[in-house]
Amino acid sequence: MSETAGMQPPGSRMSLFEHVLRLHLPAPDEPLPRDGEPYPDDALHRRRSRPKTPQDRHAAGKEAALVLDAYFARTAAQPGELVGAFHDVYVPIHPNAHITAAAEGADRRRVHDTGRWLVRHGTDRDSVTVGLALVAAVATADDVTLIRTIGLLSNHFGPLAAHTLERLPQGTDALLWLADRVTGWGRVYVVEALCRRDDPTARPWLLRRACDGDLLNAYFVGEVARTTRLHEVVTGPCVDDEITDHTGRLLLVMTYSQGMGVTLARYPHAEAVLAAHLRHLERSEPSAGRYCTAAWLANSLQGDAGSIGPVRRWQPYRDDYLALLERDDWCEVARDALAVEDPGIVRLLETASGRRLPAFANRPTPDGQ
Repeated sequence: MSETAGMQPPGSRMSLFEHVLRLHLPAPDEPLPRDGEPYPDDALHRRRSRPKTPQDRHAAGKEAALVLDAYFARTAAQPGELVGAFHDVYVPIHPNAHITAAAEGADRRRVHDTGRWLVRHGTDRDSVTVGLALVAAVATADDVTLIRTIGLLSNHFGPLAAHTLERLPQGTDALLWLADRVTGWGRVYVVEALCRRDDPTARPWLLRRACDGDLLNAYFVGEVARTTRLHEVVTGPCVDDEITDHTGRLLLVMTYSQGMGVTLARYPHAEAVLAAHLRHLERSEPSAGRYCTAAWLANSLQGDAGSIGPVRRWQPYRDDYLALLERDDWCEVARDALAVEDPGIVRLLETASGRRLPAFANRPTPDGQ
């Protein structure tokens, strides 16, 4: 009987690791569809009552650590006994001092073997999470492939995977591999780890590809700007189109990042980076993506007061973006993109500000008037 990759009937005992591989191998350079959800244990996970997060955050992980202590105290116990053993206890998905202490108090080789087995063969997310936490406590270079593979289920395993890879000497390459294949919260965890690691070999990627347009990019945008020394790069002599385009995305994120990360109002180099971005755009070939970025920036520079502060501060830059959008060559590119239903242009035209742009001034409104 043929089955959709990654899907199993109720009662399946497919490991989460096998689930990842089934989804990953057909498109090895892309994120897993829907971050790999639903997981093979989804029916069981939803059916049972979930343990609540302890009110005392310092107690989180203590019950899971007690299960591990009892397991490691029995020298004949096998890793398979831990599958399902955490169903009734709260298992944190972030690094946890209690679970780490349980690992450090046991035989290192046994901790390593148990953790690897659970990651590779665990059929429920709680046991795999504990397994990854055990691996994190004793990880070596030989664990990189295992860690980054389970890390593709990034919404759940991203925090521990990123934390573990960050601490390994070979971690930068593995984090970059994972960063290209995760989205949403997983991307937040991995990009933040790359910024903390502050490895010069990661800066070209951070300068060009960290922001993928997701709302959650706001959590790391300030760290990316700081780590890459963005203000020095974009005002320097060696700026390519990829850096220009990514800088526009970074600036745009800062216009709505209040409560999540560094805002444009609080970014100390905002004016210098905006001015440099405009200069590079003026010299670049227009494209649908650049048109959209310039249009969204022009609109956002008079938007969220909590993120941008006083509008008058940004008026000269807004005027320059609007002037760019009035140029004939930019208008022509935008109209051509609309003719082929470019998603970015179509989304722009769903807004009143987009419909008022010179490239589309004579188009009928949605109601045909």
